[in-house]
Parts: sequence; C-alpha cells; structure tokens
Amino acid sequence: MGKLIINDKNKKLMQLIKSVHGLAADPDLDKQRKSQNKLGTLVGTTMSTTRGITYQDVDIDGIHGELVVPNKPHMKKHIILHMHGGGYSSGSTVYARTLTSKFALECNIEVISFDYSLSPESKFPTARQEALKVWDYLIKQGYKPKNIIITGDSAGGNLALVTTLALKNAGRKLPRALVLLSPWTDLTSSGASFSEKVDVDPVLTPEYIDEAIKAFTDGEDLSNPEISPLFADFTGFVPTMIQVGENEILLDDSLRLHEKLKEAGVDTSIEVFDGMWHVFQMSPVSASKRAFTSIAEYIFEKFEI
Repeated sequence: MGKLIINDKNKKLMQLIKSVHGLAADPDLDKQRKSQNKLGTLVGTTMSTTRGITYQDVDIDGIHGELVVPNKPHMKKHIILHMHGGGYSSGSTVYARTLTSKFALECNIEVISFDYSLSPESKFPTARQEALKVWDYLIKQGYKPKNIIITGDSAGGNLALVTTLALKNAGRKLPRALVLLSPWTDLTSSGASFSEKVDVDPVLTPEYIDEAIKAFTDGEDLSNPEISPLFADFTGFVPTMIQVGENEILLDDSLRLHEKLKEAGVDTSIEVFDGMWHVFQMSPVSASKRAFTSIAEYIFEKFEI
C-alpha cells in the first residue's frame, strides 16, 4: 500500500476531489455545514426526480430524522439505520443523502438517518445518547433488531460502533450487522497511516482531525472505548463489513478494527479500494458503484433474502 501513481487522469480526479471537499470543509463551521447541505440538496433533488427517491421528515422523540424511500417495490420489514459522518462537528440528514440515497436504491430498502447534536455545541457522549434514542424509536415502531442493519461513514462509523457496543454492554438485542465506510475508530491517531498517507489523502489532514477531536471530546481520555471503539472488547459483537480507501490517513483505523474483530471471533470482512480516498462512495466514480454492489450483496446475505 504505497504511494498513489499519479497519471493525468488521477491528477485531475484528485484535484476535483480536493476542490469539492474544500467547499464542504470550510474552516468556518457555519459555512461548512451550509455547503454540505447544498451538496446534499442537489443530490436529493437529482435522486427524487430521476431515480424515484422520496425523502420524508420524521420526528424521533424530538430528534429530526429523515426516511429515504425507494419508489419501487422494496423490503418492508427491514430497514437501514444510517449514521452520517462529518467529524462529529458537521453533517446532516440532508448531506447524508449522498449515501442514504444509494443505500436505498442499491439495497432496495428504506433508510433512516437522523440529525444528532454536533460539536462544539454538544460534546461526547450526546451523539451516542441520541443514537440510542433513535434505536429505541425503531424498536417501538415494530422493527425487530435482526431486521435492522446499522451503517455509518467516518465519524458515523464511530457512532455506529459505540452505539452497538452500548447495546451489547447493556445486554440488549443487537442489529443484524454493521456496514462501515472509512470508520473513524481511533481518536488517539496512533495508526501508521495517519502520517504515512498524508501526501496522498485528498480529503483529510491531521490538522482537521485534531480540531475535530478537540471540539468533540473536550479533554476526555481518547483511549476510552466509548470514544475510540478500536480499543473495545468485541466479544459477541455483530457481523461487520468494512470498506476503506487505500489513500486515506484513516486506513489503519479500518485495518486494525478488522483485525480486532477477527481476534474476537467476529464475522468480519474488509474491502480496501485501490487509489480511493475517504468515503469515496459519495463520489460519482466507478469504484463507488462497485462498492455499493458489494454492500447490497452483503445486506441481502445477512437478511437471508
């Protein structure tokens, strides 16, 4: 997993990704959030008019949620609970449409996402507490845990892990499986890729990660498994699929999670996509299509459909 070979095509693509991410990762947090929502609104408008997707607002005990529904025959008793990324400081149900729309269409299933409280206004462990409320809401709606798959990207992958771990530690029934896209699992930033991939990562920087950590944790012990799930006890954990890009500084967050899960005897798989970046599944590239084809196959298998 060495350096990315930069040919003219790759160079232009990397420049485009950096440009788009720059708009959505403005150092002005308010502008960043607004830029992300504009992108999500554009994706949502396109999906609703050309691909047959409906977005429905949902009140989840005071938390705003969004149900993403494919306008075609689809699974009714099953659902995906998606947790969006954004370093815990940005992201929304609208921005999440860049992924939730694809989950709904490719997996032929309804997807629910939610707006958890963001840092620095709200800090650890607020997001996890709200995620558990959303889980309880789904159970009250009649969904069986075995018919729910939790997905998450980046910080949303972190939230998916710590939420499921909280359910496990409480002795509660668990979701059927997790699907994690470039999950942020180690807030101590101890993975080798954190420094080794700096020159080839077109999306993340150590400085961005450090600022997100400070805003979210406010001096907490970063090795706490409720903050860095990489350090958790995964005995009895649920099947977990991981996808990650070869050229991202959080590569080792995924690789080491996969190894920890295997050591705990968990059913786990990982796909490392050559030349790809952090949560590349959002982007209109062929690798994204391949990734979602693989995800759909995994979900159909776990739901035994």
